[in-house]
Amino acid sequence: MYGTTAPSQAWGIVEELNVLEQCVPAWYPGQSLAALGPANPLFWHALVETKKVVYADLYARNADPNVASVPVDMLTSKPHAASLCNKVNPKQAAATGPAGADSEHGDTIYLSTADRWGNMVSWINSNFASWGSGIAIPGYGFILHNRGGLFTLDPKSPNVIAPQKRPYNTLSAVLVMQSGRPLLTTGQHGGDQQGQGNMQVLVNILDLGANMQAAGDMARFSHNQVSNILQLESQLFSLVGPQLIKMGHKASSSNGSPVGGFEGIMLTPDPSAVPGCAPADLRCTAPINGFYRAGSNFREDGQAVGY
Repeated sequence: MYGTTAPSQAWGIVEELNVLEQCVPAWYPGQSLAALGPANPLFWHALVETKKVVYADLYARNADPNVASVPVDMLTSKPHAASLCNKVNPKQAAATGPAGADSEHGDTIYLSTADRWGNMVSWINSNFASWGSGIAIPGYGFILHNRGGLFTLDPKSPNVIAPQKRPYNTLSAVLVMQSGRPLLTTGQHGGDQQGQGNMQVLVNILDLGANMQAAGDMARFSHNQVSNILQLESQLFSLVGPQLIKMGHKASSSNGSPVGGFEGIMLTPDPSAVPGCAPADLRCTAPINGFYRAGSNFREDGQAVGY
C-alpha cells in the first residue's frame, strides 16, 4: 500500500494496518478482525486503540522531511508495529495526551480515476479552511491554502513553525497494489478524520471483504486525539456503544459526527480475460484483465461514474 508521505499524515494509515495485522492476534489469541466482526465491541476497540497509538506517532514525528528527520520507513515497518502491541490494553480504553491539534476543517476534495489499461490515480486537494488564505493568484483565480495553521509553536516539536518549511497536513491519498499492479484507490476529506477513516474503509475491504460502495456505506467512528472523545454513527452506537463505554471509552452517538467522505475505485481481476491491445491503440475497449467497481459516500455530495 502507498500513501502520500510526510508531511502528510497518510503514512499513518500504513502504520495502522500494520499494527492491526501484528497486534490483533496478540490481543485476542486465535482471533482476527474478520473473526471478531463489526458486531463485536472488541473489533471497534482494536481499531480505536490502534488509531490512538499511531496518532501519537504522527503528532510526535510527522513534519517536513526536508527540514526534520521523519523516519517513515521505520514507523511503517512491521517490527515497529509489533513494538506497539503492549501499549494497548485489549479490554480497556487508554487515555490520550494533549499533544497535537486535531483538525476538522473542510473544503477538501478527493478524486480517483482509472483507465482502460489498469492505470489508477489517487488525488486530493484542499484549501484547508473554507477560503484558504483568502489570497488569489492574479490572472489564475485560484486561492492559496492556509495549511500553515497546522504548524505548532512548540519548539520541541519537529513540526514547529519555521521559514521555508511545509506544515504537517492531513491530506491522504491511498493506492493499494496487488502483484505489482494497482488494485484500488481511495481517499476522503475531514481533516484528521482522514487517517482513521481510510483505515476503517480499508479494513472493510481487505479484512471483511466489502465491495467499494459497501465499504464506504458501513458505519464508522471518529476519535479526537486531544479530547479522547469517541463519536459513533447512531446505528453503530446502538450496537456497541454501551459496551465500549463500559470499557472506558468516552463514546457517544452522533448522526453529525465527522466521519469523513469516501470515494474509491477497485479492480476486480478476471484471469480468463486476455488483453488484446496496447495503450497506444485508442480503439482498445477491454485491455485489462478484469473490471472496475467504484463507490461514493452516501452521506454527502459525490459521484461514481464509468463510461
